[in-house]
Amino acid sequence: MKMRILGSLMCALALVGMFQPVAAAELELVPGKSKIHFVGSKSDGQHKGGFKKFTVDSLADFENPQNSSITIVIEAASLWSDDDKLTNHLKNADFFDVRKYPKITFASSEIVSEKPVDKVAKAKIKGEMEMLGKKVAIEVPVDVTITEDFVELDGSFEIDRTKWGMTYGQGKVNNEVKIEVELVFKR
Repeated sequence: MKMRILGSLMCALALVGMFQPVAAAELELVPGKSKIHFVGSKSDGQHKGGFKKFTVDSLADFENPQNSSITIVIEAASLWSDDDKLTNHLKNADFFDVRKYPKITFASSEIVSEKPVDKVAKAKIKGEMEMLGKKVAIEVPVDVTITEDFVELDGSFEIDRTKWGMTYGQGKVNNEVKIEVELVFKR
């Protein structure tokens, strides 16, 4: 009798273990396939730029996306643009002040995802972006593509640079800056 109860208990525990919720898994960034770019504009044109060095910590729960999180840390001095003179100007105190503020960070506070259509899901990542010592809440719309080997986040959105105190050239340089993010992770 004891053996039958013990056997039943072991089977029950094994079944319970099979149905335990899967915790969020850490995803590994593929730096060579990932990018963070921006486009700044003014009345007579625009300039493209981005950041060469950044890290991303990401936890993904595919069953419950609201349990996922992402933190991005950008090395501000890795900034580049399509014009060398502009790159140096963007790094100084008029814009990014990379010596005083070497990091730009984004930390998610909420992730809301829709059901995937053809392996692509629309999601909104809400969080705070810290730049020039100021934290500002932003919302990033992304397309999430999940394959056997990779998870890719593609987003395009605008920020108002003046919310972080970046006010140089107002009236000549547009306040809105377009940000384009493509993050690729190994599964």
